[in-house]
Amino acid sequence: MALRAWSHFAHWMTKCQLSAEQIDEALVGQFLDSHLPRCDCHPAALRTRSDLSASLGHLLALLREQHVIVELPGPSGPVADELHRYNVHMRDARGLAIGTREGRLARISQLLQCKVAGKAIAIGELQPEDVRSFIASELTRVSSASHASAVTAALRAYFRYRGTCGDSVNALLGAISSPVRWSQASLPRALTTEEVQRLEAHCAQAKRAPLRLLAMVRLALDLGLRVGEIAKLEIGDFDWRAGTVTLKRTKSQRQDVLPLPALTGQALAEYMRRERPATTLPSLFVRRLAPHDRPIGVDTVSQAIGRALRGAGISRSCHSLRHTLACRLVNSGSSIKEVADVLRHRSLDTSLIYAKLDLQLLAEVALPWPGSAS
Repeated sequence: MALRAWSHFAHWMTKCQLSAEQIDEALVGQFLDSHLPRCDCHPAALRTRSDLSASLGHLLALLREQHVIVELPGPSGPVADELHRYNVHMRDARGLAIGTREGRLARISQLLQCKVAGKAIAIGELQPEDVRSFIASELTRVSSASHASAVTAALRAYFRYRGTCGDSVNALLGAISSPVRWSQASLPRALTTEEVQRLEAHCAQAKRAPLRLLAMVRLALDLGLRVGEIAKLEIGDFDWRAGTVTLKRTKSQRQDVLPLPALTGQALAEYMRRERPATTLPSLFVRRLAPHDRPIGVDTVSQAIGRALRGAGISRSCHSLRHTLACRLVNSGSSIKEVADVLRHRSLDTSLIYAKLDLQLLAEVALPWPGSAS
């Protein structure tokens, strides 16, 4: 998908006689806003705005990493100092993972640079209307419930932090309205036994790195690992004699030791013996393509498993493999507490959604249908 997006963008740039050094957010916006609505390029060109926007965002990051285009100016002065203090608070007082901190810092940086850039941070001068206009602009840029939830959660957490610093933030907190998302409203989207078999068969027949792909799928399917946890695994995290794996940099900033199923261990051993590139890196999964001798990123895991699911004809996300493990545990008689322990949920409430799958217990507490015989 990314290659199709980049090809479409490059074709448009060629027609407009633009050079790579001219690429920036404004040029991407021009492509999306001006060219895309009346695009007459080849019928095979990718035209989905959300996919193009995401892929071109990755292109901008790659070009900046390779110093092809200039870096965006970062926050400086009082804003930079404030972001540093808030990052320390999230890390030391809240114990938040680096990915969560980075996401919140990016949104708070946008707010501060827009409203108080160049001045001392005085949250008391910020008005509720400033907060509402910022949220509105963000939702205009990316209109989705998940993005709205992320923006409002970041703002709410920051203003609460400022409240601990002595600022009056009640009016600002009152200006934040979260999108409606009913808790426990949906059912877990798990894979059926037949779908799991199709997925395993597709991994075995994959043309590129089938053993690596199968190892990733088994880690998600048998241990319920998140894609970020799979990407961060190192050889030293495995105790092959004891049959365990230690997760050191988890979402909840804990160190967890999990049993390593024999089937998973066998898939990992096959990958390391036959497919893992020769390297001195401790990382379990290493890049196969340039730049070589580097650990893989989270996106590599997510894209690999996502492609495998689509190739097997399964319209599910990578997270569905965690759901599959949880559903398998519930159906085999495990308690919700045991499911929460295996999935390493901080709160038991997070695992309650799987209670809906225990049909036997649900039948015992179900009320009779109105009008039916008692």
